[in-house]
Amino acid sequence: MRVLMVSDVYFPRINGVSTSIETFRRRLAGAGVEVRLVVPRYGDEGDEPGIVRVGGRPVPGDAEDRLLRWREMHRAVAAAAADCDLIHIQTPFVAHYAGLAAARRLELPALATYHTLFEEYLQHYAPLVPAGWLRGAARLLSRRQCNALDGVVVPSSAMRERLQDYGVQAPLRVLPTGIPVERFAGGDGEAFRAAHGIPAERPLALYVGRVAHEKNIGFLIDAVQRALAAVPDLLLLIAGEGPARAELQRRVDALELKRSVRFLGYLDRTRGLPDCYAAADLFVFASRTETQGLVLIEAMAAGTPVLALSAMGTADILAPRKGCLVAPDDSQAFANALAHFFVHRQAWAHLGAEARAYAQTWSDEVMAELLASHYRTLRRDHRARTAETVAVAGL
Repeated sequence: MRVLMVSDVYFPRINGVSTSIETFRRRLAGAGVEVRLVVPRYGDEGDEPGIVRVGGRPVPGDAEDRLLRWREMHRAVAAAAADCDLIHIQTPFVAHYAGLAAARRLELPALATYHTLFEEYLQHYAPLVPAGWLRGAARLLSRRQCNALDGVVVPSSAMRERLQDYGVQAPLRVLPTGIPVERFAGGDGEAFRAAHGIPAERPLALYVGRVAHEKNIGFLIDAVQRALAAVPDLLLLIAGEGPARAELQRRVDALELKRSVRFLGYLDRTRGLPDCYAAADLFVFASRTETQGLVLIEAMAAGTPVLALSAMGTADILAPRKGCLVAPDDSQAFANALAHFFVHRQAWAHLGAEARAYAQTWSDEVMAELLASHYRTLRRDHRARTAETVAVAGL
């Protein structure tokens, strides 16, 4: 089976969508699915087998992303899809319309993954527009786009419920991305601490992800400030980049937390990130709008327990209460949980092994097999509908 994935974002742009695409692309090959990509060109990326790059210009206010050229994207997708069995759309911008147009022209099933909860996302980037109008527009666009498809993959049950509330009638399938567990299980935490001048005994909390407003990182900074009374040597590492970094750095400076909060920028996913996870004593996460939260599973695969808010996509991960602590959505309560963990480390020593075992149930191999099966079901159902339509037309 051959599938074309189309997206407005991909590596070297690092985010959850890029990671999901690459994870599934790599693992689907073992499930009998060849994946082609049509994705943005960011600079001088070299030619790669099975990948077509499309040019564009930086998105205003976010130089990391690209606004793809409409006609070029449509031509590239139409050409790449010519001998494919299904088109899988990954983003709701130019890629959505190019993928849907090609699918209809070639009479192929069109599937999309709904990665991002734009209802909660947009208000951070258009603060002058009334929040109610933005939410309404995001819901309307999501409903129209999803209902034009043969199916929608959602990474969590909370996302499925939200789309149903929007009025989405297309079939919704909950299917998380999964992670390459083995990649995160062998990190060298001691080497990472030594390389970054962090004493082996220093209490270390870690956030990994995009440094963006919707990630609620300011909440974590506030919690760390409050927890310092009980854990004065506590250090929070923030690994990632994004549009909120400068503002958050100013906040850290204003609160005189330079010794307690450190920004690391992007880390290499092959070695640097696994080492970073292994170096941490606790992974902390406070996003309220996460559609999936795979960084929690990455941390758990490294044997690092998690302290997080249970909201949207993270609720599915945290529901079994394995390898994690769940905090109330209050910075003081979060700070209390943070301090309690470090003050009573021995009481929570079992969480590391528990986290490793639980992460195995979220492996990318398992999820890729499920997605491959879903592809085949969509293709079979689409062919059956097409044959029925032809038969009716012939009567």
